[in-house]
Amino acid sequence: MSANPVNIRRSALPARLSHYTHLTAEERGALEQAEQQERRLVAGALLVGVSAPIDSLFVVQQGWLHSSVTLANGARQILRFHYPGDLIGTSSIAWSQAATALTAVSDCIVTEVPKANLGRLFATHGRIGGLLYAIAAAESVALADRLTSIGRMNAIERLATLLLDIMARLRVTAGGVIDSFDLPLTQADLGDALGLTKVHVNRTFREMEARGMVTRNGRRVHIVDEKALIAFTGFVDRYAVIATEWLPAAA
Repeated sequence: MSANPVNIRRSALPARLSHYTHLTAEERGALEQAEQQERRLVAGALLVGVSAPIDSLFVVQQGWLHSSVTLANGARQILRFHYPGDLIGTSSIAWSQAATALTAVSDCIVTEVPKANLGRLFATHGRIGGLLYAIAAAESVALADRLTSIGRMNAIERLATLLLDIMARLRVTAGGVIDSFDLPLTQADLGDALGLTKVHVNRTFREMEARGMVTRNGRRVHIVDEKALIAFTGFVDRYAVIATEWLPAAA
């Protein structure tokens, strides 16, 4: 089996939540106590399969994963990418079976959060529950944005939108503004996320480089002029700011 239990030192989830509001020591402790065993996965390993029994969510500690479904014709559609600090598996929280497959994009470390532990966390720390709900809502809007780009944009606009989305999400836990990042995704991964063939993805990347939109050095992608790319795509950052003034006071 590719997922083996080991021990975790510190959770990446409080670090992500702290981007939006100050967490008390008690709240940080409660978040870390909700997590149980750690799992390590190699790139390409399946964490959870579609329709598999699932009674836990997962916190990404290191690496990238994606959520996907396989269509009746065998084609794969990647729905979301997941990064350190993400609480993943929320799309399956309403059922006892997984709604999507969770697969490691790179070598990963995740920790389990049993649904029962999450329920107790919501009962005792309503502010954390509210913040997690708000983040999930923001991510749903970001997913709708990407669905719109796939349905209404050309290939270069789709890829540019996805790159801006990845960079915006990584900034939440990067501790500052970044204009480049390592992209562990294959052209097949990008194609399955954007509704393109891998050949088309390769051609589109080359066109973006020719236009001076991005540069690449191995896996490193650099956004040359972010403002121009935002104007070109109409991208809206759904991750930088989340309203927290409505949250209850810390317990």
